[in-house]
Amino acid sequence: MVTSAQETPAAAPQSGGNVDEFEVIVIGAGVTGLYSLYRLRQLGFTAMSFEEGDGVGGTWYWNRYPGARFDSESYTYGYSFSQELLQEWEWKEHYSAQPENERYLNYVADKFDLRPFIRFNSRVASLVYDVDANRWVATTDDGYQARAQFVITAIGILSARYVPDFEGLESYEGISTHTNRWPKEGVDMVGKKVGIIGTGATAVQIIPEIAKDVGHLTVFQRTANYCVPLRNSQIDDETQAYIKAHYPEIFEQCMATPGSFMHMFDTRSALAVPEEEKLEQYERLWAEPGFKKWLSNFYDVMMPGEANEDYAEFVRNKIRQRVHDPEVAEMLVPKNHMFGSKRLPCESGYYEVFNQDNVRLVDVRKDPIARITPRGLQLTGGEEFEFDVLIYATGYDAVTGPLNLIHIQGIGGEVLKEKFADGPRTYMGMSSHNFPNLFTVNAASVGNFPRSAEPLVEWVTDAIAHVRDSGHQRIMATPEAEAEWVRHMKEDGEAILRTQADSWFVGANIPGKARVLLTAPDTAPVMRAKRADVVANGYEGFTLD
Repeated sequence: MVTSAQETPAAAPQSGGNVDEFEVIVIGAGVTGLYSLYRLRQLGFTAMSFEEGDGVGGTWYWNRYPGARFDSESYTYGYSFSQELLQEWEWKEHYSAQPENERYLNYVADKFDLRPFIRFNSRVASLVYDVDANRWVATTDDGYQARAQFVITAIGILSARYVPDFEGLESYEGISTHTNRWPKEGVDMVGKKVGIIGTGATAVQIIPEIAKDVGHLTVFQRTANYCVPLRNSQIDDETQAYIKAHYPEIFEQCMATPGSFMHMFDTRSALAVPEEEKLEQYERLWAEPGFKKWLSNFYDVMMPGEANEDYAEFVRNKIRQRVHDPEVAEMLVPKNHMFGSKRLPCESGYYEVFNQDNVRLVDVRKDPIARITPRGLQLTGGEEFEFDVLIYATGYDAVTGPLNLIHIQGIGGEVLKEKFADGPRTYMGMSSHNFPNLFTVNAASVGNFPRSAEPLVEWVTDAIAHVRDSGHQRIMATPEAEAEWVRHMKEDGEAILRTQADSWFVGANIPGKARVLLTAPDTAPVMRAKRADVVANGYEGFTLD
């Protein structure tokens, strides 16, 4: 039976035995956790990573659903810290699929001998700060305890799966799963009646894959999205050689862009070029793979206003052209948010699925799901559905959600979940006052994840080394710096496109969650520059003592 991420973390059991000691604890063994562990080992720290799964990979360990793959170019997603690794590993596709991504992260763990420093099948239930000892005490679900001076929570932005609290959720008797917990053995859907709830980025990947085999598929949609063609392909030998020879330029280009992707906006306005030239660019980008339609377009397409609406209508018409039934096409056309205000899903044959006779689209904004039943689900209007398999592609409690699943208690008994009740209160997403030596790196990454995460991890591990080498004992955001960052997040965040829609970017997909921007409003280069200035000014905004 599917489980919800909104469980309240229980107080962790206390171990009666000895407590293991490390200098740094890392929570998670995904992209960020592995690199954190590597860097800490390089800097001479004793470190241990605690990983809930039985293998490494994070996102690429848990998300095994059919169709799961990168939506940024594979060769921009891998680590850049090792030239040897870059030359050894060969990405097989321009947009790599989950099995290869998991193999890659296992290869990294083995190449750099990280596995002995990872405790698998270990979910950290609580982190409690011992003021007198200046140590964090981590307790896992099985009662194991460890202490460390520093903690890095490398637990991801989108890892706390969310399932709406439907009436009768536990009553369903068929096979059900959230896409984030897809069984390793897979799910047999050949000839079966399948229902899937959700049409976000995950659903857009899985639906075309399962539609090939099911007997009948019912898709329950609340919000239509602007989905663009991925246009994935194999990497041929000539391109492989080019990539390996040009990694420095590829990474340099990524680091120069707002989201750390390969793509740079056109500095011209969509409203300033002749109509024919504008449409020619729209069409040219549409034929290109990946995010180019989004991130190589005229700059004002990604700003609220006339240019954004112009391109949005271009995309809507592309959707209408691909769906035969005009009524179904209009259901799939987004009308309640601006293009680019949500993370753009990339698809491979998604819209054509709705031309199949054995696929039905149901609008649950008009007729919401009332309850889950033992055999399927029922809508508020009374219509009932029966399924052999029910899939929840219902998203995540983003950024703060994974932190809230751990009981994190700082100075004076302050609990991080309670402090974050009205939105995250940090300095640069990394440090919160009264929680010394705790780095919440999942809340500070922007854009193409590994490209942003690598410099972030380097900053954090360098800061930890600075505390050690300078003879200090702890580092913590000042209340003034924290308050200013919260103000910056709110006031400057109100002007950017991704706060204009109800999405996980602002926590709007979780009932009762405060609607605030959860990631920094700044570009990746600006964030790197701000962190560099902090160091140059003697860790300004932090207390070192």
